[in-house]
Amino acid sequence: DPLIQEYHGISADSKHTSDMDASKIKGNINEDVPVHSCRIRVGRSIDGFGLSPGITKDQRVGVEKLMVSAVKNFPADLAGQYYPLTGMNESVRQQLVDDHFPLCVWRQELDCCWYGA
Repeated sequence: DPLIQEYHGISADSKHTSDMDASKIKGNINEDVPVHSCRIRVGRSIDGFGLSPGITKDQRVGVEKLMVSAVKNFPADLAGQYYPLTGMNESVRQQLVDDHFPLCVWRQELDCCWYGA
């Protein structure tokens, strides 16, 4: 696809390779500048689930349960606290916002876009 080639700066004969060996990932984060928070966005399809815009409420709950289970297996250096977007205590949500964590989804959006589907 010429558009994809132009966007990514690749030639028409480029071949995609996939290497899931995490030991080959080399970071550039200095020890004296630790990561304080991150957000993991699931934007790809997951086996057994459709793509996000077209799935049901039950499927969305299933995706969340699958991701919660997956993050529990993160190694200690990647471990952290999971904050669900629904059912979160308001004072916890406000503290995350005040601390500038990447949490900018409001409850009414969740009602119609995530669990309200």
